[in-house]
Amino acid sequence: MIDFTTDAPAEVAVLGAHCDDIAIGMGGTLLTLANSRPGLNVRALVLTGGGTEREAEERAALAAFCPGATIDLTVLDFPDGRAPARWESIKESLGAFRRAVTPDIVFAPQRGDAHQDHRTLAELAPTEFRDHLILGYEILKWETDTPHPTLFHPITTEIAEQKVRLLHEHYPSQVNHDWFDQLSFLGLSRLRGVQSRSRHAEAFVVEKALLRFGGN
Repeated sequence: MIDFTTDAPAEVAVLGAHCDDIAIGMGGTLLTLANSRPGLNVRALVLTGGGTEREAEERAALAAFCPGATIDLTVLDFPDGRAPARWESIKESLGAFRRAVTPDIVFAPQRGDAHQDHRTLAELAPTEFRDHLILGYEILKWETDTPHPTLFHPITTEIAEQKVRLLHEHYPSQVNHDWFDQLSFLGLSRLRGVQSRSRHAEAFVVEKALLRFGGN
């Protein structure tokens, strides 16, 4: 496995269809980025949950997952499970968000996600962020849509366990789901760790990227 190492970005854009998608998909990566880059700018957009207890959960969670970072979070109020029918409005909202941010990397759901809201956002992300590296994160749930990832971000066992603690602490509305538990989250990160020869990892799908040798 070839290891490409880069400096921590100054600003990232993170996109989620629901409150908790971002933390589930890349909570360990957020913790690592925030610890590696004091003053990291995190620009986040979530499509659903605006004005509900879910928004309050998301704001507290992102603050915990991004210690020391500057966070700008927008939570919209699109109806859960209806994203394909709101395609035009979501695209307009995503476009407005795009014009307000200057990220080094964009994180979004991956295009093969079986949930219609996740998949719609994944399909729209590259139509607005045309010149950015977009990393598609995976969201653990009951559907059998686990992707074949092409990029791995190793995380420490401490970070993997901290992610699980923060998920349970900040998303009490979700803890009754049978898949929302320590074994599930640590099991997936351990599997991705095995696949990347590390203890734990979070995995991403990359649809297209440029590789330059020698800075040319």
